[in-house]
Amino acid sequence: MGASRVLLCCVVLIQLFAGQADAQRSSSPWQTLSGDAPLVIARGGFSGLFPDSSFNAYDFAKQTSVAGAALWCDVQLTKDGAGICFPDLKLNNASTVEDVYPNRQKTYSVNGVSTQGWFTIDFSLRDLISNVKLNRGILSRSEKFNGIYAIMTVEDVTTQIKPESFWLNVQYDAFYAQHNLSMSSFLISASTTVSIDYISSPEVNFFKKIAGRFGRNGPSFVFQFLGKEDFEPTTNRTYGSILSNLTFVKTFASGILVPKSYILPLNDKQYLLLPPASLVLDAHKAGLQVYVSGFVNDNDIAHDYSSDPVSEYLSFVDNGNFSVDGVLSDFPITASASIVDFLVISKNGASGDYPGCTDMAYDKAIKDGADVIDCSVQMSSDGKPFCAHSIDLSNITNIAQTPFTKRSTHVPEISSNDGMYTFSLTWSEIQTLKPAISNPYRVYNMFRNPNEKNSGKFILLSDFLNLAKTSTSLSGVLISVEKAVYLREKQGLDVVKAVLDTLTETGYSNGSTTKTKVMIQSTNSSVLVDFKKQSSKYETVYKVEEKIGDISDSAIEDIKKFANAVVIGKETVFPLFDDGFIIRQTNVVEKLHKSKLPVYVEVFQNEFVSQPFDFFSDPTVEINSYVSGAGIDGTITEFPFTAARYKRNRCLGTKESLAPPYMSPVRPGFFLNLVNAIPPAQAPNPVFTDDDVTEPPLPPVTAKSPTSSPGTSFTNAQAPRPSGQTRLTLSLRLSVFASLLLL
Repeated sequence: MGASRVLLCCVVLIQLFAGQADAQRSSSPWQTLSGDAPLVIARGGFSGLFPDSSFNAYDFAKQTSVAGAALWCDVQLTKDGAGICFPDLKLNNASTVEDVYPNRQKTYSVNGVSTQGWFTIDFSLRDLISNVKLNRGILSRSEKFNGIYAIMTVEDVTTQIKPESFWLNVQYDAFYAQHNLSMSSFLISASTTVSIDYISSPEVNFFKKIAGRFGRNGPSFVFQFLGKEDFEPTTNRTYGSILSNLTFVKTFASGILVPKSYILPLNDKQYLLLPPASLVLDAHKAGLQVYVSGFVNDNDIAHDYSSDPVSEYLSFVDNGNFSVDGVLSDFPITASASIVDFLVISKNGASGDYPGCTDMAYDKAIKDGADVIDCSVQMSSDGKPFCAHSIDLSNITNIAQTPFTKRSTHVPEISSNDGMYTFSLTWSEIQTLKPAISNPYRVYNMFRNPNEKNSGKFILLSDFLNLAKTSTSLSGVLISVEKAVYLREKQGLDVVKAVLDTLTETGYSNGSTTKTKVMIQSTNSSVLVDFKKQSSKYETVYKVEEKIGDISDSAIEDIKKFANAVVIGKETVFPLFDDGFIIRQTNVVEKLHKSKLPVYVEVFQNEFVSQPFDFFSDPTVEINSYVSGAGIDGTITEFPFTAARYKRNRCLGTKESLAPPYMSPVRPGFFLNLVNAIPPAQAPNPVFTDDDVTEPPLPPVTAKSPTSSPGTSFTNAQAPRPSGQTRLTLSLRLSVFASLLLL
């Protein structure tokens, strides 16, 4: 019952179906050649995290992949004819061979190219098994597993891992033949004890050698295409020319393996060149299955996919026109998930795709399936409330290239640096500025959607509310209010009143006019208390800015007096070790839930550098671990499409005992234990107490002097603390001083 339920519910390869957006999938057959679900092929096992072809890479791939996934082994031969699984015939890039045998480097001609390195043909199996360990082959990946695992033979993989499906790739048959080693003889011999399901190679003559030698029930033969301009070594034809004659390929193979670019090429700006090539349809017409290589979560993803690898996979297997027959991936867990009742809340709209808080970001968030869209309210100098994710326009617009730069001012209550603030410009002046997309990972040379980096326009809070009211898919809006004390005392602007008035003007104060739920968010309890005092129609959400390790019962009781829900950061749920691994899971979510407070977590992003290594460079795995593992009630995300698709997965309601392994949330601390890494002694994240919650009431609005300029009268004010809730307003300092006098 369990197995059939899983296969019926999750007949999706792990990478491709984190969430199935197309409602027709349940009734439509796959557009593969056979009509079966595409095959997941784990290249070297789970090589996106562990060293390629290591025991843990294979074991973890088997545990976390969909049933029937194939484990890929690049077969290399030692000088005594043993077959090992290793990603290249040179050992030095992904093993410790250079350290163990520093004097055994040699130079050989490989397919006509002089190549230097440590070659498998110069070592016996014993040389390698006894002394050499595996390393990561891609330097951007974790080095924590280097030097731990031994090289495995083909037989080791089958006896120790017992793969459901085994794929052997033979990259250099001609090279081995030049050195009196026969790959075909090894494979024929190995097949008597090893179950081989697929054999691939980029060499035509190799298939001629093994044709007919495995019997009728032998493995499937798959011809591998390299670069279109590269020459196939045994025919002296380019792979591009061979591609034009698929009927020739059909004479010796039942399938082809091609790079992603053969089907969906990219331009020099990393955008897709559409429409896709006709290769899949042409190959299927010729009776050839099509497998695609090059899928990784941490590199080479087109901007069109918003850094989301699942979207990339879906474009190859579920685009409505064709489906490839399998994908070769370093991350065979990609795209797991299950349906749970949680909110998808945008962070400044779809700010991963467009400049945040613009009309285009909000339109995209609604289209992508967000349940709630958000507006961070800022105030112009003429009192207009509008949506912008920073009070400092220099962070979010092109203002530095305009004459408005002369209005730069120093406001220590907001920042230790000078800024060009929203309250220094009128709304009409702000409308002349171009918004700028956020690039939080610029330091990694990662840029978001460059073609749309200045697209869209900022909108008034009233326009935002009217947009949400006319949407048929949204369940609510979240309005964020910050810097209320400063705006009241120093700028004569009452942001709380502005928000309440706008809600009334747009019909939100009358529950019969709109069914859209309104949530008011702030890091200041005084703001939420003021909203509650003036209107009980809206839900209030308290945001905890700090990374906290625990929360006191008294703090929770105080929060419940003025808030209906709580927002916390991701590291408050899963604290991180410095090297990017999760240490543990806190009990903060559990304690808030016991007090009937929903918990929303921010901020979810698709870029792989935003995620701990535990999540396999996969944003959907991360979401699943927070939703299914930690039990949060909502994700606040810059990429609503990813979370919305995860939410729609029809497999998500499966009971844990029936769920496939890849739907299990990541276990905090699991990978640190694997490498025996003990986090250094360090101060734990603080406990959040009632002292962190309690604030004095909001001060009255003080009329702004018409002759003063923003910030000039307050240069001696204390700057905000580098961490913690930012509540160092003048009224708070006076309140603390008064309290001390009473002691």
